[in-house]
Amino acid sequence: MTAPDDVCAVVLAAGLGTRLRPLTTVLPKALVPVGNVALLDRTLNRLAAAGLTGPRRVAVNAHHFADMVAAHVGERAHLSIEAEPLGSAGAIGQLREWIDGRGVLVINADAYVAAPEGDLNSLLDDWDGRIVRMFGRKADDGHPPFGGLSFAGASLLPHAEAAALKPDYSHLVLTTWRPAERAGRMEAIPLEGTYIDCGSPADYLAANMHAARGENIIAPDAVVTGRVQSSVIGGAATVQGSVQRTVVWPGSQVSAEETITDAIRVGSEMTVEVTRA
Repeated sequence: MTAPDDVCAVVLAAGLGTRLRPLTTVLPKALVPVGNVALLDRTLNRLAAAGLTGPRRVAVNAHHFADMVAAHVGERAHLSIEAEPLGSAGAIGQLREWIDGRGVLVINADAYVAAPEGDLNSLLDDWDGRIVRMFGRKADDGHPPFGGLSFAGASLLPHAEAAALKPDYSHLVLTTWRPAERAGRMEAIPLEGTYIDCGSPADYLAANMHAARGENIIAPDAVVTGRVQSSVIGGAATVQGSVQRTVVWPGSQVSAEETITDAIRVGSEMTVEVTRA
C-alpha cells in the first residue's frame, strides 16, 4: 500500500536524549546507530516502505545538534529547526504551513522497531481521516494506557487535529490523544514486532543486541584482530582486544589490552558500561 496523497509524515528528532547521556553528548539521539544503522535512517526506511519519501511528504524536526541532523537528512526530507524545544505537539504546530491541511503520521525517531516491512500501513489501512490512531504494545511505560496498550512510537492525526496545534511547547498526549480518547475517537492498534525505546544506555544496548540476534554485526571497513562475540562493530572501527555484547561506534578503537563486556565504546576513551538485569 502507498500512503494517500492527503497524508504526510513528521519525524520527531529534536529530543535532548537526557537519559541516554553521555552518548548524546557526542551525537543526537536520532543519529545513534543500532546495528550500524542510525535510528533516523531506520525510521525513514519504515516511512519509505509506506510510500512516504522526499521533502514534500516527509519532514524532520531538529533541535539538539540540529546541524548534525540537517547534514544527515540532506535532501531526503523537509527540515524544521526549532530554536527551543517545542514538544511533540508544538513541532506539528511549527510545520502547519508545510502540512497544508493534510493528515499527519507522526513518528518518533528515537526508538528501535523490528517489524515486518510496511508495518506503518496498518495505521493507514481503511483510515477515515477523522479518528486518531496510534501504535501500541503490551507494556507498562509508567503512563495510563490507550485501550490497554502503551504508545509505541507512531500516531496518525486527522488534518483538523493537526491544524489546531500551535508552535508552542506542548505534547500530543495532552493536546490530542487524551481528548480524542475521551471523545471516543481514539484507536490503538497493536504493533506487530519489537519496540525498544532507546532512552537509556541499557535499552540502547538491548536494541543493538536484538539487531545482532546473538551474532556479530561488523562493518566491512572495520579492522578486527581481537575477539568479538555478540557485538556490533561500526565503520572504520578498530578492535584489537576482546569485546562481548558490546557496541563499538564508528571510528572507535579497542586496544589490545582491553576487555569490554556489556558496554558501548565511543572513540578510544569513552566506555559506557551497562549492568545486566
